[in-house]
Amino acid sequence: MKAWTMVTTAGCVAACLFPTACAKKFNPADGTPQPVQVIESGNADVVTVDNPQQFPLVSAGRIDAPNRLSVTGSVFPDINREVPVISLASGRVVDIRATLDENVRKGQLLLKVQSPDITNAFDAYLKSVNDEQFANKAYVRAKDLYAHGAISLEMLEQAEDAENDAKADLSAAEQQLNTLGVRRDHPSSIVNVYAPISGVIVAQNVTNAAATGVTYSGSPTAFTIADLSHVWIICDVYENNLPQVHLGQEARININAYPGKVLVGRVSDIGPILDPTIRTAKVRIDVANPGILRLGMFVTATLIGLKKEVHATVPANAILHLHDQDWVYVPAGGNHFRRIAVQAGDMLPGGNQEILSGIMPGQQVVKSVLQLEATLEAQ
Repeated sequence: MKAWTMVTTAGCVAACLFPTACAKKFNPADGTPQPVQVIESGNADVVTVDNPQQFPLVSAGRIDAPNRLSVTGSVFPDINREVPVISLASGRVVDIRATLDENVRKGQLLLKVQSPDITNAFDAYLKSVNDEQFANKAYVRAKDLYAHGAISLEMLEQAEDAENDAKADLSAAEQQLNTLGVRRDHPSSIVNVYAPISGVIVAQNVTNAAATGVTYSGSPTAFTIADLSHVWIICDVYENNLPQVHLGQEARININAYPGKVLVGRVSDIGPILDPTIRTAKVRIDVANPGILRLGMFVTATLIGLKKEVHATVPANAILHLHDQDWVYVPAGGNHFRRIAVQAGDMLPGGNQEILSGIMPGQQVVKSVLQLEATLEAQ
């Protein structure tokens, strides 16, 4: 594209090499060569062509469409679908079967922990078994003695109470073993820790030989698993645009890494706190993940409003996509065309495309921008 027009004549080299020659007036009589003349247009978006008639124009059409708000955002996990993996038995990690970023399924073995908690819990269980057996024999004997009038009712009730306490202690000891994942018939100091849900490991806080558990100095959360079948899109919306956002609003998600792939989500939260520096609020969009969204990805979300607006439509060939910006060319008088930035919208039937902003319905634009660009390159 040319931002200036150069008039070339013979003798340009001599004029540039000898500045004094450029200062002399052109005199055809003495044969002095005409110097180079550079005419500045002052606008890089204005181009000049030799034959503007070869570039047909078309008038922009009109369409009534819902108002839209485009915002940028990033992909985050749904915290309601994040589950920590905790070893209730404190001890030393002796075997790790999974690692960060790995996909795991529910019930999969993640790590093994050697824990003294198992020894203590099993010891308490064995003592509870002995105590319950002794209390049961005493209670049976007390019933027999009471039936023969050898003891009072109070002594029988005391024996019955001791039996009930022993049963409660035994039940608690059994429950403790079950909580730690220990079998009563095959006790072991090694505890297996399994995945509570299916998903991706998004955080790992332990390594081999590290301490883990709720009572040790190590991290109680060995892993964090996130179900990424649904994710959050967190967007920044400027204060002036917040009236256009409402809960349940449809949002179309365009992924920078996958051009042309559009996902549909819903606004689930509008942050109550504004960033004091840039005056934006966090807007959260829930969206189903078909498997292509990765945490941290940049996306563009288009929020579909309830009110309808008048938008222009042009042939798709009239739009130039350059440096993440859309442009059209409009006539600027004579043999000039001006490049105007626009915001392109959805594709429409008949090879047309919606223009959200930049031009108005009825405004003329160059029908084929590729033909114009090719001509400019040739010039």
